[in-house]
Amino acid sequence: MLPAIFVSHGSPMLALEPADARDFLARLPDLLPERPTAILVISAHWERLRPAVSAPAVNETIHDFGGFPQALFDLQYPAPSSARLARRVADLLSAGGMPIEIDTRRGLDHGAWVPLIVAWPNADVPVIQLSVQTRLGPEHHYRLGQLLAPLRNEGVLILGSGSFTHDLSSFRISGGRIDAPEQDWVHSFAEWMASALKEGRTADLLNYRTLAPEAAHNHPTEEHLLPLYVALGAGAGAVDHMHQSTTYGILRMDAFAFS
Repeated sequence: MLPAIFVSHGSPMLALEPADARDFLARLPDLLPERPTAILVISAHWERLRPAVSAPAVNETIHDFGGFPQALFDLQYPAPSSARLARRVADLLSAGGMPIEIDTRRGLDHGAWVPLIVAWPNADVPVIQLSVQTRLGPEHHYRLGQLLAPLRNEGVLILGSGSFTHDLSSFRISGGRIDAPEQDWVHSFAEWMASALKEGRTADLLNYRTLAPEAAHNHPTEEHLLPLYVALGAGAGAVDHMHQSTTYGILRMDAFAFS
């Protein structure tokens, strides 16, 4: 059985630039107990008012960013889509009383293809996406994960892709240095979250906004943390802190497996 995974995708330049988090993603397939037959990505960069699952005929590579080198825009990730998996996701959520739409046009945003182009560079594993509903918060996304859990027995990798910390307004602190020292307010939040995850304190995690130190500072908006809750809900069990590093002093790049 595959675990459910959360990864931090950081800057889109992770697809091109050396970093500890990039090295981790390159090793990720070897850390899994089996090769996925398909991947369901819950990306922070697809926000919808209600759940939607992608099922395009062809996965377009969406370059949903600006101000980066042309080499990043030249990257393509033509992984096959899977209408069959999209239907299965829709059936699981609908059976749990969760209304869902199937989007036949949505391709892969950088929250999906940036980590995948490092981990599975041949783009030979089918990939679809599930949207997040930022206004509905952690408990809703934890429930989404619980409903999706049967996919783990079907060879599907449930991959939440966001960022363990994500206050981009503080980017200037780094001076543009990927190896800038980690800020104290980043460290205190990330360590609280990591401890709560490893100790199985689900109730605290669902209420992190009021309990975790510097929560609103690290996540002015919640979309980059919500994929973690989907993976947590789908995995419900042992927690493996697979990776920990920091880029630009403000982005914790932690990854977790839930099995």
